[in-house]
Amino acid sequence: MPGFTPGRRWQQAYYPFKKLNFADSTMITLERAGKGILFGCRMCGNCLLQETSFICPMECPKGLRNGPCGGSTPEHCYVDETRPCIWYRIYERAEKMGRLDKLMEVLPPLDWDKTGTSAVKDVFIHLKEIGGVRVPLRGIFQPAEKRKQGWDKFFYEIRQPAWWSGDAEAHPAPEHAPVSHLEEVLRNGNFAVTAEIAPPLSSNPDDVIKKVELLKPWVDAANFTDAPSATARMSSLACSVIALQHGLEPVMQIAGRDRTRTGFQSEVLGAAALGIRNILCLTGDHPRLGPAPHSRKDIWDLDSIQMVWLLRRMRDEGHFLDCREVKCAPQVFIGTAGSPFASTPLIQSMREEKKANAGAQFIQTQVIFDLEGFEKYLEALSRRGLLQRVSLMAGLSPVRSLKAAQAMSEVPGIKVPQSMFKRLENSSDPKEESIQMTLELIDKIKKLPEVKGIHFMAVGWESIVPRLIEESGLRSK
Repeated sequence: MPGFTPGRRWQQAYYPFKKLNFADSTMITLERAGKGILFGCRMCGNCLLQETSFICPMECPKGLRNGPCGGSTPEHCYVDETRPCIWYRIYERAEKMGRLDKLMEVLPPLDWDKTGTSAVKDVFIHLKEIGGVRVPLRGIFQPAEKRKQGWDKFFYEIRQPAWWSGDAEAHPAPEHAPVSHLEEVLRNGNFAVTAEIAPPLSSNPDDVIKKVELLKPWVDAANFTDAPSATARMSSLACSVIALQHGLEPVMQIAGRDRTRTGFQSEVLGAAALGIRNILCLTGDHPRLGPAPHSRKDIWDLDSIQMVWLLRRMRDEGHFLDCREVKCAPQVFIGTAGSPFASTPLIQSMREEKKANAGAQFIQTQVIFDLEGFEKYLEALSRRGLLQRVSLMAGLSPVRSLKAAQAMSEVPGIKVPQSMFKRLENSSDPKEESIQMTLELIDKIKKLPEVKGIHFMAVGWESIVPRLIEESGLRSK
């Protein structure tokens, strides 16, 4: 266990990609040994320790650099239950130190040229660039507030390269006409209805077409998941195009797990060219949840917040990550996911605000079964003024049996109350009982002024969605 980081290194430290001179090699060896003992350092070369309360975020199995994933819990990491959620520990220590505000800055993805090299050397290089040791020496005699500002500016310039320039400020979309039907519905204050369609384990489009035709009269848009649970299915992009061809507006989900920064930008351009106007950015489930043999365990090049930040800049500022010009910017409505029951309401409200600051315009939440817990989440979002800036849609999922509810309760980030188990267990018709519980939830949720829509996630049971919509009064024939 490292001295300052309450976890252990998930994977081995990085080594330089190229041969270095003796002085640099010696410095790196010493840094790897010292920071390894103290922080479990992986030598990513893009150090954030000062911003993360001296707990290394690279302890996270996903390597997330902007906060916890949607499956985080105070008890343990969902990928490896023998270790704590390192981001929960970062927030816990930051709160004690009065440094929670430091966690709101949108931090960049790794500069892979730096992995395995010395982050300490970067400090000396930047010190030389700003005028050498005379600059901090002069700062000693300045007022404390000015010294702090100088210190913050110095390290900001190191961790935020010009190609990223992340901050903690809000970046709303400029004034524009709605680019999609879903955006128009939400902007006009109408209650939106969307539904998830699970892509098939097949190259045959018939199943997608059947479900599109079923849901088309009832929903404003349909989400297509992107290899959920790290399981290969028909791509979200292909399903979205099929939906467009059959008259239903898609929400194309993109998981960071399966995208490099190059692949993500390319796919966004391709989706926009094909007429897709709603894109939902997700970090993605860990490969451990998928079937064996598992894919590489530390493959995240971008997390969902970085994806939102990059997508917004492509759209609003017209340039790629490397600052080249995007000649025809993608016109898209940017969404992301919310996790009402992951970690704590404070942590999740900060993470949702960070997504909104980065550029997210709508949030679809993870499945809700516990209304009381959901209301606490809404209160946390409201305290941060988030619900006036982003359209929030509540996620609901009917289950077909007690066994299905028990399986759902094991999904990271989902909480199923005991009262639901009891009702299903005592019912002579668990399927119908689940439908009635879902209708009761819809009735209560649509009365909450903070909620702007319902998102149905009837996994493999899309046929029940029209009934739920009609009987709840959300839509009529």
